Amino acid sequence: GDTLVEVARGLQEFKTSPSGMQVLGGTNDLSDLSEVHSWLDRFFISRIGIRTLLGHYLELSEQIENPKKNYVGIICRKTSPYDVCLTATRDAQYMCERQYGESPEVEVLGRIDLTMAYVPSHLYYILFELLKNSMRAVVEHHSNSGIIGSLPDIRVVIADGEDNEDVAIKISDYGGGIPRSISKKIFSYLFTTAGPVSPDLEGLEDFGRENPLAGLGYGLPISRAYLRYFGGDLVLMSMEGHGTDSFVHLSRLTDNEEPLP
Repeated sequence: GDTLVEVARGLQEFKTSPSGMQVLGGTNDLSDLSEVHSWLDRFFISRIGIRTLLGHYLELSEQIENPKKNYVGIICRKTSPYDVCLTATRDAQYMCERQYGESPEVEVLGRIDLTMAYVPSHLYYILFELLKNSMRAVVEHHSNSGIIGSLPDIRVVIADGEDNEDVAIKISDYGGGIPRSISKKIFSYLFTTAGPVSPDLEGLEDFGRENPLAGLGYGLPISRAYLRYFGGDLVLMSMEGHGTDSFVHLSRLTDNEEPLP
């Protein structure tokens, strides 16, 4: 099922309920409820683990009869970050153009020839979320500041070397950055810099192209959870008034322990 959307729906209903308004004291801000965040961390990490194991088992069973080139279960031994990035870019641009009528171009540099063992669907979710955020920031900052001219490109750099511990992907935008006062909240499951979305979330899917461009409030923490599950991480560095650099660290799939709570 589409658990992420259901959780987002539940949190939105809680915000507007009498008991929710009493807990929040009229602020409508759930981002400081540490107990809720701890529970959601445990819940989503466990969910990622269960879905990974089930998906891997089912794919292995299917591949006995119908082998899939370069795949072992859900893991592709030759995952191309460049190809995954292009797919995520197309889908993010579709959503951005649907919302604003335009979208910035994305330039991919570095090791575009790199292939590695990874789960392509996980990498897609992560890059898709980060590119969506960058595109929204660029378009909104560009229109709000009254800058004349075309939108500045978003730059993606794929870095790798024979002795590197991780494969690193940097996504850089000129979207105005994030104020330092809210930088600690950006990985909250309940926080978003976008305006409120419609309470009617019927028909939406987890990571679906028909979802709102932003506002559900789970994109960054779920992306980081996917990375941390396989020993990687997600770090954001922002310069207010300029833009944001997002660093995706992909751990090579070797002997990392499962980070269950």
